[in-house]
Amino acid sequence: MSVLHVSKAGSFDLQISNIAADKSISHRCAIFSLLSDKMSVVKNYLQAEDTLCTLNIIKSLGADVKYENKILYITPPSDIIEPPLILDCGNSGTAMRLLIGFLSSRNGFFVLHGDRYLALRPMKRVIAPLRDIGAKIDGRENANLSPICVRGSKLKPFNYKSSISSAQVKSALILAALNSKNDVPSVFSEPKLSRDHTEKMLKGMGADIRCKDDKIIIYPSKKPLQPIDITIPADPSSAFFFAVAAAITPNSKVILENVLLNKTRIEAYKILQKMGTYVEFIEEENRYENIGRIIVEYAPLKAVEVSENIAWLIDELPALSIAFACAQGVSTVKNAKELRVKESDRISAVVQNLNLCGIKATEREDGYDITGGEFKPFQVDSFGDHRIAMSFAVASIMCGGIVEDTECINTSFPNFTELLSRVTHIRIED
Repeated sequence: MSVLHVSKAGSFDLQISNIAADKSISHRCAIFSLLSDKMSVVKNYLQAEDTLCTLNIIKSLGADVKYENKILYITPPSDIIEPPLILDCGNSGTAMRLLIGFLSSRNGFFVLHGDRYLALRPMKRVIAPLRDIGAKIDGRENANLSPICVRGSKLKPFNYKSSISSAQVKSALILAALNSKNDVPSVFSEPKLSRDHTEKMLKGMGADIRCKDDKIIIYPSKKPLQPIDITIPADPSSAFFFAVAAAITPNSKVILENVLLNKTRIEAYKILQKMGTYVEFIEEENRYENIGRIIVEYAPLKAVEVSENIAWLIDELPALSIAFACAQGVSTVKNAKELRVKESDRISAVVQNLNLCGIKATEREDGYDITGGEFKPFQVDSFGDHRIAMSFAVASIMCGGIVEDTECINTSFPNFTELLSRVTHIRIED
């Protein structure tokens, strides 16, 4: 088990240009390349455990994958291959849920599984609506838990109103609808807009997807889509750990380069702004997505309530909890029950770990209350969750701390500890 020792940090002024590539877009590039009949070219694909698992999966489905001079070349098969082995999604719920949607309408029998943490994450939110339109899917607990078995079948068009805002549910259904066997469009809606990378990328590839009011209308594809040609920007969720580090360390500043600025991905930075931190967004490119730099400078923090646009910052809430713990007053998170079914129960993990740090934190069913205070040297568990691990590694710069079970960081941000060592002294104990 890897243990991370982090020393207390002084002020810093950093410019970071090598934040890990965006994980969400990397997964999608690999899966969506199978919708074309020509070679896709992807620069800056995330070289992390989860996204490499997704590449291995598309290889198993027949894609030819080459990585040369830091450029990924993906040539799709003429027909999806029925693989003889289980498709290993690693720790990635995104990969598993999107692939369930993609494979549900493809000829063949497919089995998806992952690590012991992914095996506990609920899949029914994707599988129930797919079953309603004819998908043949089975698994543990009536296909709520993996291993998930998919036998591709002809799917009907749908008009589905999701009860939750989830980019993974939306993406799975869009992928299923694109391969529907008739000319009738499908319609998807959700309570509030979730991350919209799937719609944007597929439209950029030539899919007939129309966004009207709160509905997404998806027309079946009559021919293969255009190949992907993209340079993946830095992941704003990964960059956010260093934004929080600057926000809680007096006289500190960080410039984050080449970061994805999609409005559904920078909500957590806007929460830091509300708390008093200086945050500036500078757009430098706009092709598939808005891309640019983010400047973050320390200022005293004040407490805030977070209860809206939760789908836009669900991944950043563990890191935000560290900022809440450094703010004056009581910060509250509501409407975030989704945190309980991520890589860990992040509500329980955040509260339990903050209490071990000397910070008063109490659970809500759908969030938590955190009273700002002074961190004390601590030793906490990551619960096998990369975002919990990195959040408390950042908290350690306030007082010095130890985070156990940190191998999980490699699932999304392999050079995190390298970058953190630019802020303070760290030691990794195996």
